[in-house]
Amino acid sequence: VQLQASGGGLIQAGGSLRLSCTASGRTFRWYDMGWFRQAPGNEREFVAGISRSGDIWYAKPAEGRFTISRDRAQKTAYLQMNSLEPGDTAVYYCAADRSGTYHSAQSYSYWGRGTLVTVSS
Repeated sequence: VQLQASGGGLIQAGGSLRLSCTASGRTFRWYDMGWFRQAPGNEREFVAGISRSGDIWYAKPAEGRFTISRDRAQKTAYLQMNSLEPGDTAVYYCAADRSGTYHSAQSYSYWGRGTLVTVSS
């Protein structure tokens, strides 16, 4: 499976972005998906996840502002981000094929290359 994340960019605080993660491979629909982010000098941290059956998890900073979804036919997962804050500035990565806890980066087998989100104040 190969993952390609897109949709990042420069946005003012309070704005919205929608990130997309498009997968290649025939078994996408069976994978749990996750979004992580990594700011300079910080460890990669969990943002949101969605299971193959539709269960959804959010990290506390994302609750109420971000929405994760997936389109199995298009082999794409999305992260809608609203009310963006400068603290959301990071490279955002999508991940697939979870075999452990949903919030741990080590649980995912496949990763995209990331898309940069910069939120200006």
